[in-house]
Amino acid sequence: MMTDSRKPVFLVIGAGAGIGGSAAARFAAGGYHAVLARRSDAEGLARMTRAIEAAGGSATGTLLNAAEDGSIEELVARTEADIGPIRAALYNLGAQIGNRALEQTPHRIFELGWRLGTFGVFRLAHALFPHMVERARDGGPHGTLLVTSATAAVRGNAGQHSHAAAMGGRRMLCQTLNAEFAPKGIHVAHVIVDGPVDAPDTLGKLLGDRFDAFKQGKGSDGIIDPAALAETYWHLAHQPRNCWSHEVDVRPWTDVPWWNDNPDPQIDSKGKGFAGPPVQP
Repeated sequence: MMTDSRKPVFLVIGAGAGIGGSAAARFAAGGYHAVLARRSDAEGLARMTRAIEAAGGSATGTLLNAAEDGSIEELVARTEADIGPIRAALYNLGAQIGNRALEQTPHRIFELGWRLGTFGVFRLAHALFPHMVERARDGGPHGTLLVTSATAAVRGNAGQHSHAAAMGGRRMLCQTLNAEFAPKGIHVAHVIVDGPVDAPDTLGKLLGDRFDAFKQGKGSDGIIDPAALAETYWHLAHQPRNCWSHEVDVRPWTDVPWWNDNPDPQIDSKGKGFAGPPVQP
């Protein structure tokens, strides 16, 4: 077996300041070289890579339009050739286009959700898995594909036609990839993030100046900390092969889970709210 003396790589597609950036920092702290890819904001990307390096890790940032043909494939090939073997990858791109009635969802918008939510995962696996399979076959460590998902993967709400279809497809794609490649040494883990995340690039932009008030209204530990979620990703990537988790869901301790069909009356019209009995004043 030929060994590669370079650092193992953790590739993040969708490296925002929330989940993606926190996961990159965690893996860099654990000895990986983090490759962070995002669509825009070169300065924000540079800040994240500088922070990783200041903490003693190594990182590379690159801008990537994942919907563009060949972009993911080129990134995988360039990383493998110039930086190091991709030991683990995180597909962290969302496909949320907002609540839209059916007549307000043009074909191109629906398709964009699919391209980002489902087709991108397929393209990453198609480009990356041959490398991982070869390394595992030659006695090297197993590879890991982590896929961030959403409540929409398991529950379709009104106005979520594109998002639910994309996330549901993402979930089933992860199951088919696992069925084919787990025996070949690749761990595929689908992570349902079933709650709000303290992420300035996503929820923060969506809520704007209401973001702080929203977090305060959720109470103590009522919103997902992306650094804590990064620990879950680290654990998944380093599970022994005889105990792989292929799907997990995470949420704040006060939130009702997506599968709860008998929620407390406190729950609002969006289907999320506090779990358990009313809190006494």
